[in-house]
Amino acid sequence: MSKVLIIGSGPAGVSAALYARRGGAEVTVLSKGLALSGLHKAEKIENYYGLAEPVSGAELYVRGIEGARKIGVEFVEDELLSLMFNDSFTGFQVTGKEQAFEVDAVIVATGAARQSLNVPGVKEFAGKGVSYCATCDAFFYRGKTVAVVGAGVYALHEAQALLPHAAQVYLLTDGAELSAEVPPEIKVRNEKIAAIEGGERVEKIVFADGKELKLDGVFMALGTAGSTAIAKKIGAQLDGNNIKIDAHGATNVPGLFAAGDCTGGLLQIAKAVYQGAEAGLAAVKYLRTK
Repeated sequence: MSKVLIIGSGPAGVSAALYARRGGAEVTVLSKGLALSGLHKAEKIENYYGLAEPVSGAELYVRGIEGARKIGVEFVEDELLSLMFNDSFTGFQVTGKEQAFEVDAVIVATGAARQSLNVPGVKEFAGKGVSYCATCDAFFYRGKTVAVVGAGVYALHEAQALLPHAAQVYLLTDGAELSAEVPPEIKVRNEKIAAIEGGERVEKIVFADGKELKLDGVFMALGTAGSTAIAKKIGAQLDGNNIKIDAHGATNVPGLFAAGDCTGGLLQIAKAVYQGAEAGLAAVKYLRTK
């Protein structure tokens, strides 16, 4: 049986799971759970088909998952670290903090936007020393000094991807508390970041206390891996900060689909459910023609 992994357990992800499972695929939904769901933050959901009375976002979230579980969808709580092609380029290798998955198709259905620093230099040096993908760009920093901005498992994962290439790797927490155990070969700096500066390319980080750190590249890995970063790393086209899809939820990468808030447009449950259905059906159709 073909395997589909869906990243995100909100309305788009669960809708995609229902249609992919009904279409005969083995479906796993990967997410960080209720507490980090955008739907969970909604106090009341109303003006929605089939709901005569308002319902809390948390209750609707749980109802959706219960319905999907009844038809055989598996739900896994884990932090996504990377999405890559498998060795034969016939499917995908998805790596989480706790476990890894080999699947035939992936549907990205998480509304989490790419996080970045709100300091001078981030936008100005994008593509000129500021990067969001260590796996993609590590090769260009062979023998150089680089830094990863972040304090969690995702940041550590990016830093470790740079270690075989860079002469020195720093982990800059920007004042946040570390939530991952960092090996000694990665140097940690805890100061707040004030700016990224340089000439034609990044040359240094300036901290809030006036101290400076000279380096050649800065990799953003704040929080957890967001949908835009996930898609970009594997070659999916973007439309601003949104994943670009066709009318059926397909990206330009064969086997990779997206639905919901991560695709932009109307940020409503009805739209997310519709796009999830389209993506689930499109994924099943894709698997049948492989």
